[in-house]
Amino acid sequence: MRTPTLLAAAAAALSAAAQLPAATLGEAVKADMPALMTLYRDLHANPELSMQEVRTPAKLAAEMRKLGFTVTEKVGKTGVVSVLRNGAGPTLMVRADMDGLPVVEDTGLPYASKVRAVARSGVETGVMHACGHDTHMTAFIGTARQLAQRKTEWSGTLVMILQPGEETGEGAKAMLDDGLYSRFPKPNAVIAFHDAAAAPAGVIAISPGYALANVDSIDISVKGVGGHGAYPHTTRDPIVLGAQIVMALQTLVSRENNPLDPAVITVGSFQAGAKHNIISDEAKLQLTVRSYTPEVRKKLLDGIQRIARGEAIAAGLPADRMPVVTIREGEFTPSTFNTEALSNRALDLFKARFGDKRVLKAPPVMGGEDFSRFYLADKSIESLIFWVGGTPMAKWQAAGGDASKLPSLHSPFWAPEADTVIATATEAMTALSLDLLKKS
Repeated sequence: MRTPTLLAAAAAALSAAAQLPAATLGEAVKADMPALMTLYRDLHANPELSMQEVRTPAKLAAEMRKLGFTVTEKVGKTGVVSVLRNGAGPTLMVRADMDGLPVVEDTGLPYASKVRAVARSGVETGVMHACGHDTHMTAFIGTARQLAQRKTEWSGTLVMILQPGEETGEGAKAMLDDGLYSRFPKPNAVIAFHDAAAAPAGVIAISPGYALANVDSIDISVKGVGGHGAYPHTTRDPIVLGAQIVMALQTLVSRENNPLDPAVITVGSFQAGAKHNIISDEAKLQLTVRSYTPEVRKKLLDGIQRIARGEAIAAGLPADRMPVVTIREGEFTPSTFNTEALSNRALDLFKARFGDKRVLKAPPVMGGEDFSRFYLADKSIESLIFWVGGTPMAKWQAAGGDASKLPSLHSPFWAPEADTVIATATEAMTALSLDLLKKS
């Protein structure tokens, strides 16, 4: 996520402007911060990999029960659904994700993760909350506490969910498939937030409309006819063919797609051969493909298959050696759409609470988030995920507002200014929840 111009302007304004006087809600969140930071440090030090969350949901489910929620565990394998009914009114769903990443932490924090686990690949790895899901969960608990204490200020049904497996793009689907909208009250609106490395701490950013991209993972097995490197004329070199495919794929974006419709094709892995003088009989490519609309997604996926086959035909490959293109539909994450009415409502609300200096519209990014599935399961639902900046102001200013000079999400060095993220997100999520559930 990079929006340097807008965010630099917001950062300059934030550092120069005095904050608005704290409201009653702001004071309540501030009073709860010592306890929330204790929880945060525990969550940060004890991350769990996607769909392997056990300790985390058990700990947080207990917290929700203490607040009076009716709690159901193991929804979608390891997810948690907590329901608080408070009279007649709409139903609001608040979501936080729980999983960490297979990353060895290198932040130097005193509570840095030392956890190791075995990933699905069978490889033992360090585990880290390198995407800030620990801040998400902590603010989730902070929001739950505020809303449970303020039941006289709202009416309706509050559904708060802790979702597994966001990093693998499977957790939201798993919870929906396990009856999230049939076993539990179906929401009229669903909200969430994500910490942001490309924004100074305390800045809130909202992208109305498309906010995050479709994410497709594709494998291409490029067949060839192997042989001796000294006699290439007796072979059909899959490395050369694979290279031609890589270059031709870029024309899908540069020459076939409307430049006003964002699209990305990145070849992240190209593997072939084992020795200098042997031409292998196969090359393997791994691609990530990003788009927003279903139409552009289809154009890209169809084009990848066409180009792979076409380049193989041009290289003289026989019919039984055509490339095999595998679209990993099970790993597909659909694009995230922030509904216009809720986005604008939140922008107005947050600006009134935090001031124009801390709240801005931001362009969409090409990252992915399976939060998208809660809206796509029923498009009558209002949906919003917003960003809360996490980069310490001093570091942001030292980098001149250039996010490329700073640790990004998924970096082993990512250490957000957690107290600012958590306090801002808790106050924002609570205020928005109260507004959506306000008594008529």
